[in-house]
Amino acid sequence: MRVSLAFLAIVCVVGIHGGTYTDRFLEQYNKIHDSANGYFSSEGIPYHSVETLIVEAPDHGHQTTSEAFSYYVWLEAMYGAVNGDFSSFNTAWTTLENYAIPALQTANAAYNPSKPGSYEAELDDPSDYPSPIDFNVPVGQDPIATELKNAYGSDVLYAMHWLLDVDNVYGFSNTQGQCEDGTNGPSLINNYQRGPQESVWRTVPQPTCDQFKYGGQNGFLDLFTKDNSYAHQYKYSAAPDADARAVQAAYWAAQWATDNGQISSITDTLSKAAKLGDYLRYSLYDKYFKKVGNCVGAYACQGGTGKESAHYLISWYFAWGASYNAQYDWAWRIGDGAAHFGYQNPLAAYALSTDSNLTPKGSTAVEDWKTSLDRQLELYEYLQTSEGAFAGGVTNSWKGRYDTPDSDLLVDTFHGMFYDWEPVYHDPPSNRWYGMQPWSADRLAQYYYVTGDTKAQAILEKWVNWVIPNIKWTGDDFEMPANLGWTGDPPNAHVNVTSWGKDLGTASATARAFSYYAAKANDATVKENAKKILDALYANYQTTKGISAPETREDYSRFNEAVYVPSGWTGTYPNGDVIDSSATFIKIRSWYKNDPDWSKIQAYLDGGDVPTFTYHRFWTQADIALAFGAYGLLFNE
Repeated sequence: MRVSLAFLAIVCVVGIHGGTYTDRFLEQYNKIHDSANGYFSSEGIPYHSVETLIVEAPDHGHQTTSEAFSYYVWLEAMYGAVNGDFSSFNTAWTTLENYAIPALQTANAAYNPSKPGSYEAELDDPSDYPSPIDFNVPVGQDPIATELKNAYGSDVLYAMHWLLDVDNVYGFSNTQGQCEDGTNGPSLINNYQRGPQESVWRTVPQPTCDQFKYGGQNGFLDLFTKDNSYAHQYKYSAAPDADARAVQAAYWAAQWATDNGQISSITDTLSKAAKLGDYLRYSLYDKYFKKVGNCVGAYACQGGTGKESAHYLISWYFAWGASYNAQYDWAWRIGDGAAHFGYQNPLAAYALSTDSNLTPKGSTAVEDWKTSLDRQLELYEYLQTSEGAFAGGVTNSWKGRYDTPDSDLLVDTFHGMFYDWEPVYHDPPSNRWYGMQPWSADRLAQYYYVTGDTKAQAILEKWVNWVIPNIKWTGDDFEMPANLGWTGDPPNAHVNVTSWGKDLGTASATARAFSYYAAKANDATVKENAKKILDALYANYQTTKGISAPETREDYSRFNEAVYVPSGWTGTYPNGDVIDSSATFIKIRSWYKNDPDWSKIQAYLDGGDVPTFTYHRFWTQADIALAFGAYGLLFNE
């Protein structure tokens, strides 16, 4: 699809920018920041969505995620590019730091890098839990803990916990630095903890710091882990794609601020982004720091030393925790052996390994991120189908317990890691959603735009040639691919689009990926497709609060779905909701029945029509704004 764009003037980003698409960016930006529209809490935290009744990864709209924080930082970076003022970029990062980086990390000094954590097998179904701890399974050594402590003089991990109950709806009151203290502020919260089949509908949400004030006799701990004794403790999980997106946003802020002569105004924030990227390296290591490659058998696969446990891919999560109140003297950290293509971020890896504004202090950090950049590009090539889409991911720990994979997966491995078409979670399948495709391809396209890497260009050319014919147009409106089906294994994996829909966030991400690719590849056809999507978003889906389309939610029948609680186990939530073997999603969230939209759900549960909602998710609204802005800045239109 390479067509000459000789007529196209791509200008440097200098000063204050005007034009149709940067104007549309500002229009959308102002809707997001209009206090009447309800995107932010009183503390300035971006909510997951304006609407409170929404169940997807978070189970309430006024929770928020590290994803939302990262989009907030990116949004404000682009505002600086368009308007020449980067103060709101600094504010966004300060908000991220104040609320998403856990302040309660008092026992981290007890961490022993030679014994980072004890092995617990991931089981096939939530009803198989609690999972026993097995102290006899060999684990490896943490190769970066000491260098991070030496670099920053602290045992505190500078990483975002992924989920925050902003309005403290659950009432756990894990406010910053506190453990179930009864205050009514933004509270860190946990939910997923039981295997790949645990959808949001089957979670038992629990506090990040558990001193047995709520839940059962052992708080919530014995729902998930079998142990001889249970101790008060705190535990956090990072979603590495969000931390990487925040670094990516900081990279663009540095470029745009330099072009605007404003780099000195954001240097402190950039040093924090570099620090976030330093700790983000925990996502590059196997869960139990075992050797990477042909790691079969929990007992047989040995622990790694040095960088033997590094797969160098951005994995699904990493986690850490410790004893609380000095009840015991221990702390732990784990990485993750499963890497989804949708979490990779070549631009963040490039920034952390080449940009002097974002150089981490860890002694091996730059080298790690250089290796990661090469490894990520290899992964795209390995997973790309002949059609052009990317197929799932790879794992160093089959089924999350170093099991033996099917024989066909042993034929063509990725650095000894095994292909998994739906890595990490299965309800719904993790690579069914088309949105993973443009999310990741957009980051690759941004990397290509910055570097001109021909390997990235070849991957992207194949990808855009798959996407464009699969967008359905009716006049000036579209349907994007929604769900994907997969067959085969690399190098013979194949994809087909199984359904289409109007996910506007994935549409905007697609348009932005097209824009960055077209600007560098000089491809007029891809540019025109980007413009066509953006114009359709603007013309067809305006609301007073943003740009959104109605969506029906057949899955809301699952409000009555059973949540597994072992027979005989009984506990309570702060509001008095009882947790026992009769638990359902709604029974342990009775507060949902006070939501202004609950009547729509109740009518559906009583046999009525499938409910329809018009949601304003923060990430989607920010993504749309960023797509407008990127097109305007790239093409000066």
